[in-house]
Amino acid sequence: MMRATTGLSYPVSILFISSVGWGLTWIPIKLLNGMGISGPELVFIAFLAGALVMLPFALMQHRQWRKHLSLMILITLFGGFANVAFQTALYYGDVIRVMILFYLLPVWSVIGGKVFFGEIIDTKRVVTVVFSLGGAFLILGGMAVFEQLPDWTDLMAIGAGFAFAMNNLLFRASPGVPLISKVTAMFAGCSMMIGGFLVVANLPGGDYGLDVTLYSALYGLVWLTLITFGTQWGVTQIEAGRAAIIIVMELVVAVVSAALYAADWLSLIEIVGGVLVVTAAIIEGGREETPEVEAA
Repeated sequence: MMRATTGLSYPVSILFISSVGWGLTWIPIKLLNGMGISGPELVFIAFLAGALVMLPFALMQHRQWRKHLSLMILITLFGGFANVAFQTALYYGDVIRVMILFYLLPVWSVIGGKVFFGEIIDTKRVVTVVFSLGGAFLILGGMAVFEQLPDWTDLMAIGAGFAFAMNNLLFRASPGVPLISKVTAMFAGCSMMIGGFLVVANLPGGDYGLDVTLYSALYGLVWLTLITFGTQWGVTQIEAGRAAIIIVMELVVAVVSAALYAADWLSLIEIVGGVLVVTAAIIEGGREETPEVEAA
């Protein structure tokens, strides 16, 4: 059970900081892209490095998660695919478009929280979800979004949002499993999926040296590992619907940073959309926590 709190709690703060980190993830991805490494290779190296470092700790904790093997397998699948799809979409797609399509995530999280945990969808939560999605719609250009047919990176972004939302629910449904074991399962799942793709596709290797390999490994070991732990710990401490809205700050950071990098300033409609998203995050982040319903 959670004690009711007001204001920005410690879990909310950690989740907020981690979301900012996710919003800036596109920067190392694009930088490494410029160094010659392909998207699948980058994802494989980064997540394999993180998985290998965490694996010994997860193995030492096997007594705590072996009774929840089915949940661990689901985390491996959903968490692995979420990372594969998100990182790949960012590498090949338009940063702002990918991030916004990924942020259909609040819809999946709120619905999942209701179905699996019996969370109440009250008026305030409905308003925050509407603000969040409405802001995303405006940032994407309003009705202009329908002028461009979705491509495979769009589908990857949407799939990543759905998988990430389901993965968050699985994390909350397995409180007896140590966090490091669950994050290891995510990273291992991502590594196996993208590794299998590289083997089957037999793609030509990128033109890069050992330094780029090391940078890619550090990206996984430091950046991805820290923000993943921050995010996954945060979503286990607060309601799924609330967490989903707070995480939307990732979208704002990504949009603003990408616009600044490209010297392409936001239009009035995009600014209005950003204000809606930020407003939704503030409303949800400062609301009182309701008692958490135990998973069956």
